[in-house]
Amino acid sequence: MTDRTLEKGAPVEPQRDERKLTTILAADVVGFSRLMGEDEAGTLNALKADRKELIEPKAAQYHGRIVKLLGDGILMEFTSVVDAVLFGVEVQCALRERNAAMPDDRQIVYRIGINIGDIIVDGDDIYGDGVNVAARLEGLAEPGGICIQRNVRDQIRDKLDLTLEDLGEVEVKNIARPIRVFNVVLDDKAEVLVTPVRAAPIKTGHRRWVVAAAAAVALVAAVGGVFWWQPWVPGLDPASLDKMAFPLPDKPSIAVLPFTNMSEDPGQEYFADGMTEDLITDLSKISGLFVIARTSTFTYKGKSMKVREIAQELGVRYVLEGSVRLAGDRVRINAQLIDATTGGHLWADRYDGSLANIFSLQDKVTEKIVAALALKLTDSEQAQLRRKPTDNLEAYDYYLRAKQGAYSYDGEGFADALSLYEKAVALDPKFAEAYAGYARVAV
Repeated sequence: MTDRTLEKGAPVEPQRDERKLTTILAADVVGFSRLMGEDEAGTLNALKADRKELIEPKAAQYHGRIVKLLGDGILMEFTSVVDAVLFGVEVQCALRERNAAMPDDRQIVYRIGINIGDIIVDGDDIYGDGVNVAARLEGLAEPGGICIQRNVRDQIRDKLDLTLEDLGEVEVKNIARPIRVFNVVLDDKAEVLVTPVRAAPIKTGHRRWVVAAAAAVALVAAVGGVFWWQPWVPGLDPASLDKMAFPLPDKPSIAVLPFTNMSEDPGQEYFADGMTEDLITDLSKISGLFVIARTSTFTYKGKSMKVREIAQELGVRYVLEGSVRLAGDRVRINAQLIDATTGGHLWADRYDGSLANIFSLQDKVTEKIVAALALKLTDSEQAQLRRKPTDNLEAYDYYLRAKQGAYSYDGEGFADALSLYEKAVALDPKFAEAYAGYARVAV
């Protein structure tokens, strides 16, 4: 550099954003708004105790830095992938032990997502797809669980003796390509890795984040039950009431989008579609709920659109989306209910069970929606929702396959549908829905 470059008025090269490769961990409390609504003071005290007695000491032990600490969410970064995973395992195992003596409805339970990514550094803050993917992984994790991306798995599989469950390729919002997701199983192997908690100072970002965290806690106490905005999570993109194609109904309105088939066999698509349609049918039985018909919501199948856009086109406030994974006789359902007018999640959960309990798993999703929207059900509606269409799973499978053919709207598809409906009623002569489906196609 010559002296000329330092003279007054000399051109200054614009400052470029710093980028780096790091390990990002995103964590969030499950059901935080419900906990706050039931007991603000108790929830805040428990949250602060967990952070002071467990999360901060473990972060110091594994050289983690808290980037953001707002409400019920934590964003952290680690220089070591192994340290990040060990931190997550230790925290989840310790929280499970701390919660053992607590009633189920008062437990502080986290979901954790871990990703390796290239990020943009702005002061003490970090941004970029690496952060967004970590947040999406957190949303995919079970309550009390940890989800990691394949790049994390590749780094730790020869260094940590952990059981990792392959969840397959998952498409997540605002990320261009599907991500390969693994669940860290917190079994005996994970428990062996747990070490005693050692008190130590915690590395954090600039002091302004400490101030921001204190302000956030005060705000929570003042307005308990508020859904917290998490600025590192993409997708908080509210729909505009002015742009709604139709005025919102005078009762809660919902669109159930086609659930994604996460099974390794693409031929299981009919199962995901059939389960989606069953949810629509069940919700339609509730008089206090306005439900968009299948013919409208299935036009969005396979399309990449924002929830805001779909809600505006359909004129609804709430959107349910999710995925189904069928492997052998096991079923996993991921579902999340979104308030399109705020862009926030009312709830998100995962349901695992045997195929024999598929109707029970569907009922749990319906019950969550009813509870989240504070719907009042009549005795008749409750009885209808509890009713199982059939006790014969083979007949139910034929029924779902038949519906796929019925919606093909061609002669060959109709012929297949009629044959499959006949097989369903042959296995269960009391299967009313199968008779109704046959009648619709035969007309």
